[in-house]
Amino acid sequence: MRPSRVFSILHHVAAFSSIHSTTALRHSLCKPSVNLRYASLCTTQQTRSLSTETAISHHISDLTDREKRLLTKLYDGLIGGRRAALAESITLVETQHPRKKELAQVLLQRVLAFRQEQERRSGGKPVAFRVGLSGPPGAGKSSFIEVIGKMLTGKGHKVSVLAVDPSSCTTGGSLMGDKTRMTELSRDMNAYIRPSPTSGTLGGVTRTTNEAIVLCEGAGYDIVLVETVGVGQSEFAVADMVDMFVLLIPPAGGDELQGIKRGIIEMADLVVVTKSDGELVVPARKIQAEYTSALKLLRKKSKVWKPKVVRISSQTGQGVPELWETMLHFREEMLSSGELQVRRQTQQKVWMWSLIQENALRHFQQHPAVRAELPELESRVTCGEISPGLAADLLLKVFTDTQ
Repeated sequence: MRPSRVFSILHHVAAFSSIHSTTALRHSLCKPSVNLRYASLCTTQQTRSLSTETAISHHISDLTDREKRLLTKLYDGLIGGRRAALAESITLVETQHPRKKELAQVLLQRVLAFRQEQERRSGGKPVAFRVGLSGPPGAGKSSFIEVIGKMLTGKGHKVSVLAVDPSSCTTGGSLMGDKTRMTELSRDMNAYIRPSPTSGTLGGVTRTTNEAIVLCEGAGYDIVLVETVGVGQSEFAVADMVDMFVLLIPPAGGDELQGIKRGIIEMADLVVVTKSDGELVVPARKIQAEYTSALKLLRKKSKVWKPKVVRISSQTGQGVPELWETMLHFREEMLSSGELQVRRQTQQKVWMWSLIQENALRHFQQHPAVRAELPELESRVTCGEISPGLAADLLLKVFTDTQ
């Protein structure tokens, strides 16, 4: 979706909201188009006027009656807590079809307005707790989610799991095996598991995961777990969309402290040593002690929270209730200090720029002048006639000169 179409999308959100409007949406969108309130996109503290005349000039075509009916059905189903509507809505935001991507943004704005109204009624407290889970293969992430998910649904929570599976670089296929590893949780009517392929996305977090979180919250899920694949520098992506980042590590897997990158440990709010049962209890205690010492040497990313290292066993359930209490304590500390709200605001800006970079690159690659020059320059780079840097500069010059 081109940036030039944002205004028209907001226009159609306002028109669409006249059928099923909320107080937040009326205040944020149903106003003169010259000065739309930025509050519809940000928190109240960030409210400011935006001149749409200078920022945006193009329009998309009007919504058809069929599209209006579709959006109404999805929105009503979402806020009504219907799982089928949530699944269809996430499929809509994951699509690469240009028109459907625009419809997805209209739906998302409605859900955002609904969520903002809920938060306003709760005194500004977020409606859901977002937790990112990462760790090396074999750390037991799926087993952990199964155990803690069942415990939380038993306490009356609604849990959604966004599990991202690695895609094949050759075929684009994905195993989508998370539901088979979470057999009990997948049958729980208070839980929703959504496997998604990475589709080549860096770090295993798709560009639409952030939007899927919003949809899950709109559907009434108050706990959102985001499971990612592998451990690497790219796992910063999940840390930029959740309230709490949890790193799971197995015991007796080699030199774990050397195997995990320092940057990931610095991002972790909580380190969980899994499989702490049977013969692995002693190695688990050793790893817990090593990570506890290591965390003391790292720079703290919060003024009110010191990252902790805990041991749990998904097989026996030992340590899981205490782990959840620690996570709740983290949330309360962050909320009372205001750090959680600031973190979410910062994350929104990070993802905005990430999407800008992605869309700008796509626009660059699809530009006619660039596509005309690209084969020859690629050939010259391959043959060693020119450097990759010079080729990039030439392509950028072609792009800017034809704007």
